[in-house]
Amino acid sequence: MLEVSPWDEIVVPNADFNVRQVRVDTIVPCFWGRDAFGSCLFIVELQGDHSSRYRKSMVTVKGVDVDLRASDMGRQNLVLTLENHVNRDLFEGLCRSLVFALKRATDSASSLEISLAHILRWKAFLSGRGVYLTADAVRGLFAELVFLEELLYRGMPNHNAVEAWLGPERSHQDFIFGNTAVEIKSLSGKEKSSVRISSEDQLESVNDDLFLRIYRLNSISDAQGARSLNELISSVLAKLVDTKALEIFERKLVAYGYAPLPDYDEPRFVISDVNSYRVVDDFPRLIRSQLPEGVTKVAYDIRLETIAEFECNGMAIFRDI
Repeated sequence: MLEVSPWDEIVVPNADFNVRQVRVDTIVPCFWGRDAFGSCLFIVELQGDHSSRYRKSMVTVKGVDVDLRASDMGRQNLVLTLENHVNRDLFEGLCRSLVFALKRATDSASSLEISLAHILRWKAFLSGRGVYLTADAVRGLFAELVFLEELLYRGMPNHNAVEAWLGPERSHQDFIFGNTAVEIKSLSGKEKSSVRISSEDQLESVNDDLFLRIYRLNSISDAQGARSLNELISSVLAKLVDTKALEIFERKLVAYGYAPLPDYDEPRFVISDVNSYRVVDDFPRLIRSQLPEGVTKVAYDIRLETIAEFECNGMAIFRDI
């Protein structure tokens, strides 16, 4: 977790609030702030009167006060106030991701729309979160998003690519597009050459083609090309020019249990190896249709040397894009 926050350098005022502008190019100015009570604020400065629109879509979030306040010279401020200082890391994540989202805004009205929708998605995240993503979950999400980025790079339309990502929906396979299903696995650089299959359904599909794709990730922060989970997600977001696809992607991140917290600035991964395998009838696996009656919830490991003969050119996965 970062030890320095954007509020650390802002002096607590005797009245009203002090601010420091966020150094990001957005259509509306954004500010970090502190009020006379020492509370952490985030302020979006809007031109014009947006009271009617705000009242129609008011959002309440436990632990964060959301308010629209009149300012001067025909302006209004959307003010987010953190109510409990102990949750400052979460609040910082909300604010930083909101700044990124506001880059898509074209005026004050769209800035308010984006802000309220973004806060609503965070409300869904906060209401369901229990703990931070585990190290394994971070690697797993990272690998799935690397594959999503590949789909986008190879020309799959934004909406189709995001819809194909089914990992957050606990589907049997992580990606399904056309008549192809792909199960994504990640290995750390220290792990032995085996992968964990978490159910009897992961390597069984009704699709014509089923692939197992494995990314070996090494945590080397200063290596060329190394990226954190936050950096990778920012990269994917930058590639999503379709507004609907952006909304679906952000909703799926919430379902996965992710929020752009400073904690996910580390570790930073480099991909040292990628292997693709075609899962066919004689592939070593345990599947529901062949389990003895009464046996269920099966999890098992597959040693990679035993499936070497099934390895294929990774381009076979993308042939129908």
